[in-house]
Amino acid sequence: MLAASAFCDEDEIAICFLFDGVFNLLKKQQPEQILQKDHIATFKLLELYELSECFICQQSVTERGLDNAEWILQDVQFVAREHIFACLRNAEKVLTF
Repeated sequence: MLAASAFCDEDEIAICFLFDGVFNLLKKQQPEQILQKDHIATFKLLELYELSECFICQQSVTERGLDNAEWILQDVQFVAREHIFACLRNAEKVLTF
């Protein structure tokens, strides 16, 4: 994601978190407890690279009982799933992780 930002204007990149992907943005994770990589530091760099189009699916948050959760990013937009699907439909390229 960050490598792709080097080849594009930051206003051309939208980052979308939906379904179980919303768990990636929760604060106070301890991935080492389940022998996983710590991706939190990488996600915090999104603000440094000024990737301003960062969307979290509100329905995914609600379905997982995370409405009152603390998030690692400050500048995110909670949007309807349809909004994310529209971004994906209109995208020139889509990278999935």
